[in-house]
Amino acid sequence: HRIQKKATKFGIVIPGSVGEAHALDMVNGNDFWAKAIKKELKNAIVAFWLLEPGEHLLVGSKPIPYHIIFDVRFDLTQKARLVAGGHIHKDVPVHTTFSIAASCDSIQIGFLTDALNGLDIMACNIGIAFINAPNQECVHVKVGKELLGPEHEGKFAVVMQALYGPNSASATWRQHFSNAITKELDYKSTIADPKVYMKP
Repeated sequence: HRIQKKATKFGIVIPGSVGEAHALDMVNGNDFWAKAIKKELKNAIVAFWLLEPGEHLLVGSKPIPYHIIFDVRFDLTQKARLVAGGHIHKDVPVHTTFSIAASCDSIQIGFLTDALNGLDIMACNIGIAFINAPNQECVHVKVGKELLGPEHEGKFAVVMQALYGPNSASATWRQHFSNAITKELDYKSTIADPKVYMKP
């Protein structure tokens, strides 16, 4: 019989679940995966609104699962990412899931333009990007002991911020980022215009 091999990257075994991650830490005599999980949950906890006893879910809210996926970065550090099962929620309008992406041709033209004009190319990474944007879908999760602590296990939490996984997350993040840049540019143009401060 064919035996499925463990997923590895750069020689490091990648766990398939939280339990397996903790088991690998015990075998390896370290807490690298545990630290990655703790860091991700600390960042992702802001996306959930825990319902207390007596509070009710919104009418029409759909339950979705969530899980943690694991990876190894190029610097050999372990990474965990909380992902929601957005494929369960199928009643999402198509127009809310569309997100424009730059084509390879556009990027090459940009590089060429920068090179011809002697411009510097700058780039940045926005950590936990999607969570910065508000969630556009009416969904909730059943809390597990690893998310908000064992004392809240079994309760329900509303997903308030966009998570990786839901159908509209990418489009929501793009719209949020676009709005933020537009407001910043409008603010700077106002500050730069001396007429704003001139009394009639």
